[in-house]
This record gives sequence, C-alpha cells and structure tokens, in this order.
Amino acid sequence: MRILVAEDERDLNALLRKRLKEADYSVDSCYDGEGALDYLDGAEYDAVVLDIMMPRLDGLTVLRTLRRRGSSVPVLLLTAKDSVEDRVRGLDAGADDYLVKPFAFEELLARLRVLLRKPDDGKSTILRVGDLTLHLDTRSVFRGEREIALSSKEYSLLRYMMQNAGIVLSRDRLEQHIWNYDFTGGSNVIDVYIRYLRKKIDDGQEPKLIHTVRGHGYVLKEPS
Repeated sequence: MRILVAEDERDLNALLRKRLKEADYSVDSCYDGEGALDYLDGAEYDAVVLDIMMPRLDGLTVLRTLRRRGSSVPVLLLTAKDSVEDRVRGLDAGADDYLVKPFAFEELLARLRVLLRKPDDGKSTILRVGDLTLHLDTRSVFRGEREIALSSKEYSLLRYMMQNAGIVLSRDRLEQHIWNYDFTGGSNVIDVYIRYLRKKIDDGQEPKLIHTVRGHGYVLKEPS
C-alpha cells in the first residue's frame, strides 16, 4: 500500500519514511503543503499522514482542498496542538484521525491499519469477486474455502484490483499505485506479480478471475 507523508520537520519526515518502509508500505514524502497537493495530483495513495503546521500551505488547507475535489483518501493529521478546539477543527475539515506530537510510532501504525481497513462504502470489510474474498480487517484471502498466503506486495496488488473489479488497469497505473516514485524494479515488475497472483489464485480453479487485455493491462473479474 502506498502512503504519502507530508511533514516539514525533516528528521521526523525521514524517520517516518524509514519506519513505514520497514512496515512494508511504499512511501513518498514532501515538506510543505504545495508539495503534498502536487504528489496527490500525480498518484493514487491509500492514506496520507499530514502535518498541520507546514510552510506554503498548511495541512488544513491541503485537507480542505482534497475534500472539495471529492477525494476520500484517508488522512491522519499530525500536530503539536492538543486542544479540543484544534482537534474539532481538523476533524471538521475532513480528517479521518488525529495524532498529537510526540507520539509512539506503534500508535501511528495502529491508527493507519484502522484507516486502511475501512471500506470505501463504509458497509463491509470484505471484498468479493466470484468465490474470491479478501478480508480487510485481517488481511486474509480465500478462494472458496482455501486460504491463500500472499506477500505484502501481492496483497496490495490484489486489494487494488478487487477494489477496481471489472476495470481494466494499465501496468503504469498498477505500478504507480503499489510502488513509490523511487522504485526502480524494471518495466516488467507488474507482469511478474500478476504471474505470482495467477499461480496462487487461478491455477487449478474455474473460472479464471485475472485476465489480460492485450495492449491495455489487466482486469480482475468474474466472467459473465
């Protein structure tokens, strides 16, 4: 899963980036609000860790801009202010959660896990395509009654494809969502991971759920 960190304290920014990568997230980072909007305009993120007090544009302005644009990306606000009024102002601007500095990194991870398992429609924590199910709360995946063990990147790729079931996703779109801008893994990395997923999900199963659309990319769907 891909996270954007917008934090102007460079030491904290570097620490957050390092620890999140160690937790198997793909991470981009910036140091001001204008940079945050540039990143958000250029890529899809699963969540944003957003400091409130930043130069050029503050975090609340960034957040309000996102919500006006119709973006529902989960946002975790970071701030040194801990008054009730400050928390209310952040939540009213559209934040999903709020963490006061200084904080334990384990708490930040726990809060991110909660945000990332919230379904977009707010109704179910299970994604389904045919007899393939993905449980957002436990990160478990089943084909019928058989549980499937996936690596972190395989899980992120499958979750994104299931969230966009029936939509043809280009290699570039898949790569940009799963890996950050620093990634240099090679042009066929998506093909490699699709092959891994097919082996685990479709081998020996009918119907096949992962399909190639020549010249366009891949789609996960149940044949009509």
